Amino acid sequence: MRGTTVLPGEGNSGLPGKEGMPTHRLEVPMPNALPFAIGTFDTIGPMSRASFPHRHTFHEIVHVTGGTGEHVVDLARFALRPPNLCFIAPGQVHHWENVTGLEGNVILFTEDFLLDHPADRHALRGLGQRSWVELPDEEADRTARLVADLDGEYRAGADGFQGVLRALLHVLVVRAARLPVRRSAEVPSAPRTGPGSVAARFSTLLAGPEGPLRSVRACARQLGVSEGYLSEAVKASTGRTPGELIRQARVHEAKRLLLHTELSVRQVADRVGFGDPAYFCRFFRRETGASPGDFRRGDGDIHHDHRLESIARPLPSA
Repeated sequence: MRGTTVLPGEGNSGLPGKEGMPTHRLEVPMPNALPFAIGTFDTIGPMSRASFPHRHTFHEIVHVTGGTGEHVVDLARFALRPPNLCFIAPGQVHHWENVTGLEGNVILFTEDFLLDHPADRHALRGLGQRSWVELPDEEADRTARLVADLDGEYRAGADGFQGVLRALLHVLVVRAARLPVRRSAEVPSAPRTGPGSVAARFSTLLAGPEGPLRSVRACARQLGVSEGYLSEAVKASTGRTPGELIRQARVHEAKRLLLHTELSVRQVADRVGFGDPAYFCRFFRRETGASPGDFRRGDGDIHHDHRLESIARPLPSA
């Protein structure tokens, strides 16, 4: 099934179980398909309003325009006072409680969708720490128009819509980052030595210029912890291992270089830490489903129906 699924070993039903907390991923049907989806809570499906704690491997932005209840993100609890924007970063745990009449739009996208605006990754991490943003009247109107434009572009799929979507999302992120923090909604800060802090500092290392070149051992040494503790902390905070996240960072940087520079595949391989171009090509194909050359030539070749299927899952019968 295309759409949001669960990673192997994390609960195949997408629902809570003995396998552990569900971790959902955005499954893109083709290597060059658009890693982005937008829709209402109804069109995205019941998993978008899940009442049990779960994680994502992708970014989620929720524009709440109606409803009552609470949204819980990590250790913070937020009462719905529409209109609101909610930002959930990969690895954060969230769920909805006692919600009725929930209305609005859900925007889902992976790190790959941010290739044109790499600074947005940093902004989204900051917004994920705040998570819940209340919108003043003027900003509420602008945000509603912006989300409506995103939804219209996505559904229409007209020529050049991918670039328009990325530009509109960039504007949404930048405007949200400008809004003041509501003090009562701040997430309690973790001690610098706690698992959450270690995982956050690990993510900061990966986002830096040398991030994709680092090994798990080098990261642990720089953070002043053992490799075992780093693995436990990152797994607990994100649902993924440090090695998986380093591979993701390497792939992300390789894609950026392939799409936006004229570097040869050999040069790209060297920039992301591979001395052997042949091994880099095997690695890239294994991680993306396409060779570096095919990925570069196929940029923009979106499937005629670019929209991801609903992430709806059949609920268990009573």
